Order: sequence, then C-alpha cells, then structure tokens
Amino acid sequence: MSDLGYRGPAVLDGVPVEVRLSARFEPLEGRFRWAGRTGPSRSLCDQVAAGLRSATLVLPGAEQISVRVSEPDPWGGVRLSGTGTPPWFRAGP
Repeated sequence: MSDLGYRGPAVLDGVPVEVRLSARFEPLEGRFRWAGRTGPSRSLCDQVAAGLRSATLVLPGAEQISVRVSEPDPWGGVRLSGTGTPPWFRAGP
C-alpha cells in the first residue's frame, strides 16, 4: 500500500478479490479520482453481465465505499472507479 496506490485483497459486493488501484488528485476539481481492476473473478463477470454497475468495495482496515463497475476485461477482471478520498487513505495500520 502506498499513498497513490493499493494492491491487495478486497471484497467487492461480498466477493473476495485481489485489486490494483491508483489515484490522482485533480486540482481543478479539488478532489481525487481513483480507478483500477480486480483480478479474475467469474462471479463478478457474471454479475456485470447481468447489469451490475455500482458496488460496495471494502479494503482491509477501511470502511466500505461505493464504486462504479465497468465491463470485464479479456482476463476476467472488472474495472472499478471512484471519486473522493481513496479507501486505502482511510485504512488503519
């Protein structure tokens, strides 16, 4: 975990996954934008195919946060994106 990125375990709508997330601060907007991908998950790909577009993401030691979910990639992961303080900034020690 670093200030501008997180790689590790997470739970997305009750499904345990590995995620890779990164953030950038948008000075004109005055807020963070962050995004990334999950590792392969057949369950999540099926949920996205059924219409899932928003979900709840939980990182270890952090509170749950709402994320947008996009189409699966060719490797079976799904894209996540959010705005505001990245959830790994809130994670405890």
